[in-house]
Amino acid sequence: MPTRAIGPATPVDLPQAESIVADLLDILRRQLGMDLAMLARVEDDHLVLQVLRGDTAGFGMAAGDRLPRRALPDEVQPVIAAARNSPGDEPTGPHGATPGATPGATAGGAADGISGSTTGGTTDNDSAAGFGLPGVGAYACVPVHDGNGRLYGVLACLAHLPRPAAPERDGRFLRLMAAFLTDAVLDLQEMWTRRRRLWSQVSDVIDGGGPLVVFQPIFRLRDQTVVGLEALSRFPGMAEDPQSWYANAATVGLATELERMAFARACAILHELPESLTLTINASPSTIIAGVLDLLPAFADGRVVVEITEHEHITDDDRLLIAVELLRDRGIRIAIDDIGTGYAGLEQLLRLRPEIIKLDGVITRGIDTDPARRAIAVGLVQVAGETGGNIVAEGIETTGELATVMATGIPYGQGYLLGHPTSLAGVAGLRTHATAPVDPG
Repeated sequence: MPTRAIGPATPVDLPQAESIVADLLDILRRQLGMDLAMLARVEDDHLVLQVLRGDTAGFGMAAGDRLPRRALPDEVQPVIAAARNSPGDEPTGPHGATPGATPGATAGGAADGISGSTTGGTTDNDSAAGFGLPGVGAYACVPVHDGNGRLYGVLACLAHLPRPAAPERDGRFLRLMAAFLTDAVLDLQEMWTRRRRLWSQVSDVIDGGGPLVVFQPIFRLRDQTVVGLEALSRFPGMAEDPQSWYANAATVGLATELERMAFARACAILHELPESLTLTINASPSTIIAGVLDLLPAFADGRVVVEITEHEHITDDDRLLIAVELLRDRGIRIAIDDIGTGYAGLEQLLRLRPEIIKLDGVITRGIDTDPARRAIAVGLVQVAGETGGNIVAEGIETTGELATVMATGIPYGQGYLLGHPTSLAGVAGLRTHATAPVDPG
């Protein structure tokens, strides 16, 4: 079975190269009538799955999974060995053999004798399944070379059910696709190098117990009193901002694991806070769907706010709504981040009806000199009044911004003017009151 995935099927780096490969895999899968098409890189004794299209769940595969190279059907092994030992040469399959067909196969094939392309099937016996996986009724594969003629990996298709083999026709089409992939794999190799570096960086943080957590105070503005703290992640060196770290973690499939560790670290200080202070903890929709209830201490009811960040497209996904309701059943309030900066935020607002609306710092910044920003703030105050929610203005940095935020009717705020993020040790020393605002008149 595949080992732990290194990356997701849809990366954020070099999307054009992967998009081209994905499109070709879709064409290949449809042409051969298969359920899954994939490009795998050969690394030592493993195949690293890089791009997959089709029924990944049905075969239990994901981009970044590693399969032992011995998982390739026996008939394919000499083809790969020949390609590895003869850079630039076009390998040729064993003429007259029955590539890919194991003893008692329900869907056989004959060697096409062209470029080592292999087509065949397996028995119903899981131990005889192609690619080391159960439930593979038919498969087809061919080596892929890079622009320098070196073996890069394997282009393959899998089907759940046996299918009539047409090895010569399938082989020609596979070789055609492999030829198209020659240029793209160089970009994929660059992408893979970057992913491995990101994987290492994020894994080091996870193995070290997760990101550090600091806490920024949230103030009730009318009397400048601290009413809560927001837990914020900090990473080694901070060469990149926290959002970049989480984006990189998502690129290599570790975002949920990283977020859960940050969530748990934040929850760990709850028992040290006065009961009058709420604790706001950030989580993306994917992490909330995956579940955070198990991370909440028994006494979290009424004291924790879960702030939904990263505007993924969730309007058609009821799983988030279900997860949110489970949190509410535990007495956890919901906040939505970055409202006012895009349509996605408004969609979330209408569907989730959060108890707390966060006005993004992009809107807060310069609100005292920009009528459009003030209009957005006033509108959100009206929306909050209709839905029974409260608004927190983020990113307050000047007394003018603070005064204008208060004048719009926003009751809560946070930002560098009011209080910088601080360590747990610094929380006890937080001043109760912030800088006095300019009289809004």
